[in-house]
Amino acid sequence: MCHGNICRSPVAAALLSRELTALGVDVESAGFIGPNRPPPQAAIAAAARHGVDLSEHRSRLLTADLVRAADLIIVMDPAQQRVVCDRFGLRPRDVIVLGDVDPAPVEARTIRDPVNECVAVFEQTYERIARCVRELTSVLEQADG
Repeated sequence: MCHGNICRSPVAAALLSRELTALGVDVESAGFIGPNRPPPQAAIAAAARHGVDLSEHRSRLLTADLVRAADLIIVMDPAQQRVVCDRFGLRPRDVIVLGDVDPAPVEARTIRDPVNECVAVFEQTYERIARCVRELTSVLEQADG
């Protein structure tokens, strides 16, 4: 999940779903604000380079029902982790920051929100998300095996 569910979380969800479907894992995405909004054109263009089609995506809100149904919630920054834990009574271990699994040396845990930025910023953000998803998938596959 991310703030608006129009840029980061739909791409992360699509990439995770692609990797984890074989393990029987269902992946959903949601955000804190503005249901039924489309992604910006820059997001659609950058996501396509990762084989993700965002053209039909519409944002949706994170609800108590979605939280109850989840075994794990993945967020894009530590502030979102705190909000989800506080709002829904979860423990921090049940909500992970995707940037924490980044195998590359990085300066921040937060995965940058590219909204209102150029395509190059979306591409950088999506490359980091893809790298983190690959690492998380590897960890989950090892735990399953």
